[in-house]
Amino acid sequence: MHWTSPESRSRALYERARQIFPGANTRQQVWMAPYPPYLVSGRGPWVTDADGNRYLDLTGNLGVLIHGHAHPLVTAAIADQIERGTCFALPTEAELKLGGLLCGRVPAFERLRFTNTGSEAVAVALRAARAFTGRSRIARIEGVYHGSDDVAAVSSSSTPANWGAEPASTARYPGMPPALLDLVRVLPANDLETTRRILTEEADSLAAILVDPVPARCGSEPLDPDYLALLREESRRHGSLLVFDEVIAFRLGFSGAQGRLGIDPDLTALGKIIGGGLPIGAIAGREDVMAVFGSEREPAQVPTSGTFTANPVSMVAGEAAMSLLDTAAFDHLEHLGEVVRNGVQEAIDACGVPAQVTGIGSLFALHPHDRPIRDYRSYHRSEHEQDIMSRLHRHLLAERVLLTPSGSGFLASVMRVDDLAPFLRALPSALESAFSDQQPPRARSRR
Repeated sequence: MHWTSPESRSRALYERARQIFPGANTRQQVWMAPYPPYLVSGRGPWVTDADGNRYLDLTGNLGVLIHGHAHPLVTAAIADQIERGTCFALPTEAELKLGGLLCGRVPAFERLRFTNTGSEAVAVALRAARAFTGRSRIARIEGVYHGSDDVAAVSSSSTPANWGAEPASTARYPGMPPALLDLVRVLPANDLETTRRILTEEADSLAAILVDPVPARCGSEPLDPDYLALLREESRRHGSLLVFDEVIAFRLGFSGAQGRLGIDPDLTALGKIIGGGLPIGAIAGREDVMAVFGSEREPAQVPTSGTFTANPVSMVAGEAAMSLLDTAAFDHLEHLGEVVRNGVQEAIDACGVPAQVTGIGSLFALHPHDRPIRDYRSYHRSEHEQDIMSRLHRHLLAERVLLTPSGSGFLASVMRVDDLAPFLRALPSALESAFSDQQPPRARSRR
């Protein structure tokens, strides 16, 4: 039964949700009109909804499940730990194993501290930068998502209605305190001249430059090498810290995006894949900077704690998941990414619609326009483009293929090339349906 049928189990669950949750949901990022299918299980790259429909899952819970659903080694580690206890008010060896594994992979990870989410990791990293430098302001790139922390969220959802000649600090929600906007200077992605000028103007005030090196809202492709090198150079010149948000980008290589791109940030915020499907976050970086969290000789300048921080279930799940990510796994993910992006581009070219696919490694993103993407403003979608993307998403879902509503995909190590066939088969008709109100198709080829 289709999940939108009046008699469907998903419809019944949605009606219950309307009586409990504002907007009938607790996760806005995965909501869709009129309501989503409600899932009951997942195995490998497949999920099943409450009405028994099976979908190819290309979301992996927004990039979390790099080994797919219910990987046997991960679930075995979780089950074993649950039998011995889920959380304690004292440390466990499990946190040493996962922390040591992560530090052993990335040279810049001299010390590490766990949190419960990627959003929390970003927020705590910014506090550490302030404590270490004695400064209060940060710089960040326009439009990039860094989680729910107020300071990190400034200008994360700017629109043409509040764009100026260059990026400005804009509120994430009505009533956001103006003082928070004053703490943030916004940079234009890949614009070397403007960025260098802004960082020079703020030379004595910036505690940190916060950057996702592969921002989803700039096409899920790395920022220009020269631009990343500029951020590294200017932060060192002016005494601020370069903070990488690799909550998503850490899936791009054995040593994360920084290893792949050859940039060594001072601090890195982590999350998603390092928890094996369970809640987790972490901050890692230079030993002298991480000392603000305390040492054996000095009390913490930035106290951090949490009831569920470094809980052993997340720790063992994360260790199992990360241990599976060897160089062969990353080679396989690279190959899957190339297959998907090439297949999507072939479908776009065959249909002759103004669309494009971008991405790197195990990431890909479909866009309902074909203009060059250099930054958030060129990525940003008009109302009409958003409507096209919604139609494309719904058509694929009806064909039992699950992408994020924004058109992003996250590949998993357990996928085979054959598993991708349902997506690539369904895509041409989905594109034609989504662009059906456009001008007649035109022959085109981007590459």
